[in-house]
Amino acid sequence: MGVIKKKTGSRGTEGGAKYICDVCSSDITSTVRIRCAHSACHDYDLCVTCFSDAKANRDHDPRTHPYQVIEQHSIPIFTEDWGADEELALLEGAETYGLGSWADIADHIGGYRSKDEVRDHYISTYVNSSKFPLPEHCSPEDEDLSRRMSRETFQANKKRRIEERKEDANNAPPATPKQKPTASVPSCHEVQGYMPGRLEFETEYFNDAEEAVQHMQFDPGDGINPRTGELEPEMELKVTIMEIYNSRLDARVERKKIIFEHRLLEYRKNAAADKKRTKEERDLLNKAKPFARMMKHDDFEQFCDGLIYEHGLRQAISTLQEWRNMQITELKQGEKYEQEKQARQTRPAPLGQFDRLASNRMSKPIPPFEIPSASSALTAPELPLQLRQKNGLSTPPPDQPNGTNGVNGALTPHTKTKFVFKALPNTVPLKFGREQASDLQLLCPEEVDLCRTLRLMPKSYIVIKNMLVTEAIKAGGALKKKAAKEALRIDERKSGQMFEFFVHSGWIGRA
Repeated sequence: MGVIKKKTGSRGTEGGAKYICDVCSSDITSTVRIRCAHSACHDYDLCVTCFSDAKANRDHDPRTHPYQVIEQHSIPIFTEDWGADEELALLEGAETYGLGSWADIADHIGGYRSKDEVRDHYISTYVNSSKFPLPEHCSPEDEDLSRRMSRETFQANKKRRIEERKEDANNAPPATPKQKPTASVPSCHEVQGYMPGRLEFETEYFNDAEEAVQHMQFDPGDGINPRTGELEPEMELKVTIMEIYNSRLDARVERKKIIFEHRLLEYRKNAAADKKRTKEERDLLNKAKPFARMMKHDDFEQFCDGLIYEHGLRQAISTLQEWRNMQITELKQGEKYEQEKQARQTRPAPLGQFDRLASNRMSKPIPPFEIPSASSALTAPELPLQLRQKNGLSTPPPDQPNGTNGVNGALTPHTKTKFVFKALPNTVPLKFGREQASDLQLLCPEEVDLCRTLRLMPKSYIVIKNMLVTEAIKAGGALKKKAAKEALRIDERKSGQMFEFFVHSGWIGRA
């Protein structure tokens, strides 16, 4: 049994190492104990009573095994409030858990020592010593503290301190239980997988770089041929692998430097700033991110602000060019034009003669109008002379002959051109009989001509029309000719003419 390391539920409590007699299981932590020094017995401790009675168990033989008498070194050697046993436990804890893990070291020492108390004692006694790394009273002949304070006085003070802190711990209100984090990551930062205490990530750049060198060994004088004095090929290979490993470590450090310098770990702050920008500005800044590797943070911020300012200027220039093409010369006219333009873009599509299909089209939300991205204009050789609108209608100038305003503001009648159907080669137009009279009433005259020219029955045409318009609605009202042919799966000559007729009639748009 020997030694038991007591780990308590809360920090700064009794803790420490507890020694138990391996025969009678009595607590011998604060008394003299006998430890077996034979290699067959590991951490084998006996109380004085069991040792005097020659009691033993397991592999211990009291007749032949050597032993060691261990006293409680509860005397001050470096400071008046720390005993030799606590100093030894402090060094053991630092070796076991590492310097900086003061909470674990305090648990290893026990005696209600807090982590702040342990840290301050180590810094004042060892680090700030004039004989660093040794403490001030490190000489074996230095017995100044032992003469000033006897063993009985020191132990009485230690017992009083432990009882007072134990009573304070019992009277203290219960601590709030620590909430379990929702994810298996540290809860003191915003970026998942980042450990701020170690300045490392759970998944590093070239995360498997250490696997190539984990079993590599270098011994003194290894790798040189004693006869020729040259480097052996195996050693050259090891050196090459180490160079590759060092280059990957350099790349890892360089990427961490970029992350820390440009404050990319402030995820919430950066996300809030991105929400205030438009889509074109976000695309522009994403394209500019590679330049951050060769610029400082302040220079990169100034560079990004300049790009956004240039983007705004290009948009303003494009808007002014559009107003100039529309013959708008005043700011009030431009504001009125923009309002009317926005109203046209949000206006629902007009209803056709098929109310059922039109109602289905109205039930779907109108896609938002997207302004052409200005990020592509940054790389253009020159500014665009005209804006090409993907959606909506552009207001014609007042003097345009085919516009809505004629002479003296009178409306000019608009005549729709008739679609001319091309007869299929080596085919005769279809003639409808009385059986199809009821179906022909559902079609307009141009659709009747289409069915007659392409030799389609009215019911089949209605099914094909429904299918084609449905596919166009799914695609936002516009469809490609190739997509229409693939959706109909009929003769390409027939599907091509039907697609051109539907586009001419305004039922679907050409993508």
